[in-house]
Order: sequence, then C-alpha cells, then structure tokens
Amino acid sequence: MFKQSLAVVISMAALAGCASTTLPNPVDYATYRNEPLVKQVEEGMTKEQVLTIGGTPSTTTQRRAHPGTCNNYVLNREGHQQAYYVTFDNNGRVNSKGFMTCEQRDANERAM
Repeated sequence: MFKQSLAVVISMAALAGCASTTLPNPVDYATYRNEPLVKQVEEGMTKEQVLTIGGTPSTTTQRRAHPGTCNNYVLNREGHQQAYYVTFDNNGRVNSKGFMTCEQRDANERAM
C-alpha cells in the first residue's frame, strides 16, 4: 500500500512540474480565495471591470512577450502580503491572473 501511495505522489509531482506556471499555489489560493481579485476577476473581463473590483494596481507594466499590459496588486490578509497579477490583451481584456508579479510571469514565459 505504501509503495502504491508513494508512486501516486511521485507521479502527481512529476505532472505538476509539467503543468502551466500560472496554476495557483494551493496555500496562496486557500488563503486569498475570497479576495475580490481572486474570486471575481475572470478571463475576458474588461480592464475597467477589474479596476472596479480591485482598485488601482500597485504598478502597471507593458507585457514583453505579448501585446497588452499587466497590473500588479498586493493582497493583504492578517498581516501577510502576497503578489497577484492580472494580464490584459491588446483589447484590454483579462487573459490571465495569478499569484506572482508581472515581472515573474514574464520571466516564466521567457523561460518556457
């Protein structure tokens, strides 16, 4: 039984390594899942809708790998801070979001 469980855990870890870098960290997601940016922002929303939900971002950058922009936010909960990004395509629509900075996201895309 132990060997089977170990094999499953190793297989899942290997698959997780092959997965997209934009999948949420389970701990971050569990901690911040009820924050408006995490809970309400969805792909395809307009930049104006995101600003209404999340307010003014900490910074906004031009995306390097793709046309569009990226907003950096800082989520706060019980004294802990977590970076969170929302990217927009060249039409101003959300095309990704996650628990890292825009700069980290761009670095991950370049590394792939």
